[in-house]
Amino acid sequence: MRKSSNTEFMAKVALEAIRDEKTLAELSSQYEMHRTQIAKWRKRAIEGLGGIFQEKEAKLVGEKEKVIDELYRQIRKLKVENEWLKKNLHRLSIHEKRGMIEVYNKELSSVTFLWLQRSNRYY
Repeated sequence: MRKSSNTEFMAKVALEAIRDEKTLAELSSQYEMHRTQIAKWRKRAIEGLGGIFQEKEAKLVGEKEKVIDELYRQIRKLKVENEWLKKNLHRLSIHEKRGMIEVYNKELSSVTFLWLQRSNRYY
Protein backbone atom coordinates (compact mmCIF):
# COMPACT_ATOMS: atom_id res chain seq x y z
CA MET A 1 0.00 0.00 0.00
CA ARG A 2 1.51 3.30 -1.12
CA LYS A 3 1.39 6.32 1.18
CA SER A 4 0.35 9.76 0.04
CA SER A 5 3.15 12.25 -0.55
CA ASN A 6 2.32 14.87 2.02
CA THR A 7 5.06 17.02 3.49
CA GLU A 8 5.27 15.16 6.80
CA PHE A 9 5.68 11.85 5.02
CA MET A 10 8.28 13.34 2.67
CA ALA A 11 10.22 14.72 5.64
CA LYS A 12 10.07 11.38 7.43
CA VAL A 13 11.40 9.46 4.43
CA ALA A 14 14.08 12.08 3.69
CA LEU A 15 15.22 12.03 7.32
CA GLU A 16 15.55 8.26 7.27
CA ALA A 17 17.55 8.52 4.05
CA ILE A 18 19.84 11.14 5.59
CA ARG A 19 20.47 8.95 8.65
CA ASP A 20 21.82 6.18 6.38
CA GLU A 21 20.58 3.45 8.73
CA LYS A 22 18.98 1.72 5.73
CA THR A 23 19.94 1.69 2.09
CA LEU A 24 17.83 3.43 -0.53
CA ALA A 25 16.73 0.01 -1.78
CA GLU A 26 15.51 -0.97 1.69
CA LEU A 27 13.67 2.33 2.10
CA SER A 28 12.08 2.04 -1.34
CA SER A 29 10.74 -1.43 -0.55
CA GLN A 30 9.59 -0.32 2.92
CA TYR A 31 7.66 2.69 1.61
CA GLU A 32 6.82 1.14 -1.78
CA MET A 33 8.30 3.92 -3.85
CA HIS A 34 11.18 4.31 -6.27
CA ARG A 35 14.60 4.94 -4.79
CA THR A 36 15.29 7.89 -7.11
CA GLN A 37 12.30 9.65 -5.55
CA ILE A 38 13.73 9.03 -2.08
CA ALA A 39 17.14 10.26 -3.28
CA LYS A 40 15.52 13.47 -4.63
CA TRP A 41 13.74 14.10 -1.33
CA ARG A 42 16.98 13.45 0.57
CA LYS A 43 18.85 15.91 -1.63
CA ARG A 44 16.10 18.55 -1.24
CA ALA A 45 16.14 18.11 2.54
CA ILE A 46 19.92 18.53 2.74
CA GLU A 47 19.85 21.60 0.49
CA GLY A 48 17.01 23.11 2.52
CA LEU A 49 18.80 22.81 5.86
CA GLY A 50 20.69 26.04 5.26
CA GLY A 51 17.40 27.87 4.80
CA ILE A 52 16.40 27.15 8.39
CA PHE A 53 19.24 29.29 9.67
CA GLN A 54 18.77 31.97 7.03
CA GLU A 55 15.19 32.53 8.18
CA LYS A 56 16.40 33.17 11.72
CA GLU A 57 19.08 35.55 10.46
CA ALA A 58 16.57 37.35 8.25
CA LYS A 59 14.22 37.71 11.22
CA LEU A 60 17.02 39.15 13.37
CA VAL A 61 18.01 41.55 10.60
CA GLY A 62 14.39 42.62 10.24
CA GLU A 63 14.08 43.26 13.98
CA LYS A 64 17.33 45.26 13.99
CA GLU A 65 16.10 47.34 11.06
CA LYS A 66 12.89 48.11 12.95
CA VAL A 67 14.89 49.28 15.97
CA ILE A 68 17.16 51.39 13.77
CA ASP A 69 14.17 52.95 12.00
CA GLU A 70 12.57 53.78 15.36
CA LEU A 71 15.81 55.37 16.58
CA TYR A 72 16.11 57.47 13.42
CA ARG A 73 12.49 58.56 13.87
CA GLN A 74 13.24 59.66 17.44
CA ILE A 75 16.36 61.52 16.29
CA ARG A 76 14.37 63.41 13.65
CA LYS A 77 11.73 64.31 16.24
CA LEU A 78 14.35 65.52 18.72
CA LYS A 79 16.06 67.61 16.03
CA VAL A 80 12.77 69.32 15.19
CA GLU A 81 12.07 69.98 18.88
CA ASN A 82 15.59 71.30 19.38
CA GLU A 83 15.31 73.68 16.43
CA TRP A 84 11.94 74.92 17.68
CA LEU A 85 13.40 75.58 21.13
CA LYS A 86 16.37 77.45 19.66
CA LYS A 87 14.04 79.68 17.65
CA ASN A 88 11.60 80.39 20.49
CA LEU A 89 13.87 80.48 23.54
CA HIS A 90 14.70 84.17 23.13
CA ARG A 91 11.08 85.03 23.97
CA LEU A 92 11.51 83.93 27.58
CA SER A 93 12.62 86.37 30.27
CA ILE A 94 15.70 85.70 32.40
CA HIS A 95 13.47 84.87 35.39
CA GLU A 96 11.57 82.28 33.31
CA LYS A 97 14.85 80.80 32.10
CA ARG A 98 16.18 80.61 35.68
CA GLY A 99 13.04 78.72 36.67
CA MET A 100 13.79 76.14 34.00
CA ILE A 101 17.28 75.30 35.30
CA GLU A 102 17.53 71.75 36.63
CA VAL A 103 20.42 71.85 39.08
CA TYR A 104 20.41 68.14 39.91
CA ASN A 105 20.19 66.83 36.36
CA LYS A 106 23.75 65.76 35.51
CA GLU A 107 22.87 64.65 31.98
CA LEU A 108 21.41 67.98 30.92
CA SER A 109 23.41 71.18 30.97
CA SER A 110 20.36 73.43 31.14
CA VAL A 111 22.43 76.54 31.86
CA THR A 112 24.24 76.35 28.54
CA PHE A 113 21.11 75.22 26.73
CA LEU A 114 19.17 78.25 28.03
CA TRP A 115 22.07 80.54 27.07
CA LEU A 116 22.56 81.77 30.61
CA GLN A 117 25.78 82.48 32.42
CA ARG A 118 26.79 79.86 34.97
CA SER A 119 26.45 82.41 37.76
CA ASN A 120 22.67 82.48 37.13
CA ARG A 121 22.57 78.89 38.31
CA TYR A 122 23.21 79.91 41.92
CA TYR A 123 20.51 82.58 42.23
